[in-house]
Amino acid sequence: MILDDIVAKKRMDLAEEERQIPLSVLEKRALSAPPVRDLKAALKKDGLAVIAEVKRASPSKGMIAKEFDPVDTARRYEAGGAAAVSVLTERHFFRGSDEHLSDIRSATALPLLKKDFLIAERQVIGARAIGADAVLLIAAILNDAAMTRLSSLAGELGMRCLFEAHDETEVKRVSDCGAKIVGVNNRDLYTFEVSLETFARLRPLIPSGALAVAESGIRTRGDALSMLKAGANAVLVGESLMKAGDSAALIRELGGVRA
Repeated sequence: MILDDIVAKKRMDLAEEERQIPLSVLEKRALSAPPVRDLKAALKKDGLAVIAEVKRASPSKGMIAKEFDPVDTARRYEAGGAAAVSVLTERHFFRGSDEHLSDIRSATALPLLKKDFLIAERQVIGARAIGADAVLLIAAILNDAAMTRLSSLAGELGMRCLFEAHDETEVKRVSDCGAKIVGVNNRDLYTFEVSLETFARLRPLIPSGALAVAESGIRTRGDALSMLKAGANAVLVGESLMKAGDSAALIRELGGVRA
């Protein structure tokens, strides 16, 4: 399974990082990082908020952006009215890097979500150290104790968490962990097949006090409208924006829908 391969590689990377950078160094960098920008506050708006993703490649699609300038991409997203920017930092399967996020931090005023496969505390600390304002916690790769531990640490650092689920059991698990922002991934993380019906089916299970984010498969105004009608507060959009000739215009189109 691709997800298993990604996590296995992540464990190898972590072992190498631990040898190269002491945790005390990361902690010092995290404490001196720029002030946190509130992702949850940014997503609270009339209509549909757009989390626009900087994404170079994916296991299912290969290279998405032939000409890749993460800073220019993020600036275009902000100009289009994005509520936040997601930066895919996994380097082996998605061709991302922490440098992409740290470079974008100085180029935009929007909250930044570090989108990666987090399995250890040092990754949360490392996210804050490079200027991330929020982190992704994927229920499919974390048990309840790990999700609680990582989200508590993120909270101590002032960051928000986007908890990601893709089935009924995972929505219940993240809700029990106190998730305030719940992302429903329309892409099955094991088969990589996409269905917008996934969000519509799972949305009623998300607690009323939490924000609901529809992830994956949102390409058109019609897709965005269907997610809004199903109860989404926000959509996370990557591939279609990276391929768009005018990403700012597409963000305005997606975020301009009204039920």
